[in-house]
Amino acid sequence: MAVRLSAPDPASIKPVPGVELGFAEAGIKRAGRRDLMLMRLARGSRVAGVFTQNSFAAAPVQVCREHLDSGEAIRALIVNAGNANCGTGDDGIAAALRSCEVAARLIGCSISQVLPFSTGVILEPLPVDKIEAALPQAFATLAADRWAAAAAAIMTTDTVAKATSRTIDIDGVTVTVTGIAKGVGMLQPNMATMLAYVATDALVDQVALQRMVREVADVSFNRVTVDGDTSTNDSFVLIATGKAAMPEIIGAEPARYLALKATIVEVAQQLAQAIARDGEGATKFITIAVNGASDEAEALRVARSIGNSPLVKTALFASDPNLGRLLMAIGNARVEELDTAKVDLYLSAGDDEVRVIEAGRRAASYREEDGARVMKPDEIVIRVELGRGTHGTVVWTCDFSYDYVKINAEYRT
Repeated sequence: MAVRLSAPDPASIKPVPGVELGFAEAGIKRAGRRDLMLMRLARGSRVAGVFTQNSFAAAPVQVCREHLDSGEAIRALIVNAGNANCGTGDDGIAAALRSCEVAARLIGCSISQVLPFSTGVILEPLPVDKIEAALPQAFATLAADRWAAAAAAIMTTDTVAKATSRTIDIDGVTVTVTGIAKGVGMLQPNMATMLAYVATDALVDQVALQRMVREVADVSFNRVTVDGDTSTNDSFVLIATGKAAMPEIIGAEPARYLALKATIVEVAQQLAQAIARDGEGATKFITIAVNGASDEAEALRVARSIGNSPLVKTALFASDPNLGRLLMAIGNARVEELDTAKVDLYLSAGDDEVRVIEAGRRAASYREEDGARVMKPDEIVIRVELGRGTHGTVVWTCDFSYDYVKINAEYRT
């Protein structure tokens, strides 16, 4: 069960002018569930994306990169759940292109104006005939207010659909930002998340949009981990339809760029945190804050070392104050010339904070019952002070429970 996460209220998810969404039951994994999503974009929309750095990038990722590099304006996105279309060779590329061809025919655009996305089981042929048969149904349901339903259609082992919205005033014009995401396992993004789509009606230059998608990913989806594994299908796409009556945002530093980016970051961070809250089998949501690093990359290494440690994550699940595991994880981050005598560590839940490590050793005030108490709630903060500089970062993760093993052991059954 997800940690303090509920399905989005469809009424709270704001339509983005220039974006329509539809869905269908293609029967890719099992009958009776929506597993296909189609998104149609208005003419003139601009699209930017970042994708997995896994060497076994799935066929749809390869096709997306090619289509974005073609320079043609993207008009549609297709997303299927239940099959990753990865490790499928030339047949997988052909299947992804065939799904693009069907969508292009429905939308009235070229194949290279369609981006395909897949999520699910790896090394299985994509049942493209089922996608081809279901796409007309998805096309028939296209509407601007289908964001919440679309979020449900792209789920795999997710227990809760993930969608959120914000609005911002830019020079007197109301601009909308709405996003959806899926992902709960095989998750340590190295650029993005499993699948995430954020759209705005702001008018943004293509170069600025591509810079923005990377900057947003770096402080949101690149700061979440469930199990330390980077998926073969990770994709984060940012869409700007340009339907808002505003001057074009063309620079990376002016106030309008920064204001829009800040709002998109809010949406992306909420989606990223939702992924950690819904991590496979999660019972606790963990925030790891590392401060006092010599640079941000160093802080991120320490935070990820803690967040990816199975020993730390199982201790958190059990509320077991075996806190030497935290010390171990910090040391495993390979921080060059780390002065352990300057390292402090705190655990907190709400207003209850406990100092565990002081100057590299067990704090004199620490008692094991205090550690057990502060590890029991379902939301915990781990704060590390390295004492090396002024840089820091935050990573979001979850615990490892019995259900994590069960879900992954039974993933294909």
